[in-house]
Amino acid sequence: MMRTLLIDDEPKNTRILRKLLEDFCPKVQVVGDAADINTAYTLIRETKPDLVFLDIEMPYGNAFDLLDKLMPVDFAIVFITAFDDYTLKAFKYSAIDYLLKPVDIEELKTAVNKAADRVNNRSINQQLGNLLENLKSNQVQLQKIAVPSADGIVFMNVDQIIRCEASGSYTIIYSDGPLKTMASKSIKEYEDMLPPGIFCRIHNSHIINLNRIKKYHKGRGGYVVMDDGTSIEVASRRKDDFLAKFG
Repeated sequence: MMRTLLIDDEPKNTRILRKLLEDFCPKVQVVGDAADINTAYTLIRETKPDLVFLDIEMPYGNAFDLLDKLMPVDFAIVFITAFDDYTLKAFKYSAIDYLLKPVDIEELKTAVNKAADRVNNRSINQQLGNLLENLKSNQVQLQKIAVPSADGIVFMNVDQIIRCEASGSYTIIYSDGPLKTMASKSIKEYEDMLPPGIFCRIHNSHIINLNRIKKYHKGRGGYVVMDDGTSIEVASRRKDDFLAKFG
């Protein structure tokens, strides 16, 4: 059983989530709840939970203020939030689990199952550190991305990424260091995630960093030469979008 805390300033939300967990998530044992970050801080220290469901906006601060006081943490976290494009992108960049309000039952079960696998995962503090760094950057473009791989999570600066190549349901990310990472996400997910002002999908199988192009050769679609020496075809149907990036 995972000892679980619910942190939310709305009692109705807490009641609903507790009931959903009781009905659909038998691995979870709710051992307490809190409605503000001060109470939550004390409760977490006292109960030593395995899993915390954490609302973002609360009295006397927010979830990130609480995490600043708690880190390093030794429990899994699932954030619960209303829609905010920048915050959600920060979660995706950091490979952090979140649920949108109102909570969907299937998404809740998936989040709990993933949390069960991560209870003893030491990378959580790196992920949270990455998340907090991105959220505090106050810039439109997020700075660092967490890439889930077969043996853990690789953290890399966005500007280090040279190109991404599809490999079935996985993606190979080529970067300055490490040189090659097999990511357990599809290339479509990286197309949606990476900043469009810097990255462009020029082929069904390829996304490139526009700042890392060495040369473009004309042709029906043409092809680019990247600064790592790789030549990549520009699909003819993507040529106009690609050239438009350069005005």
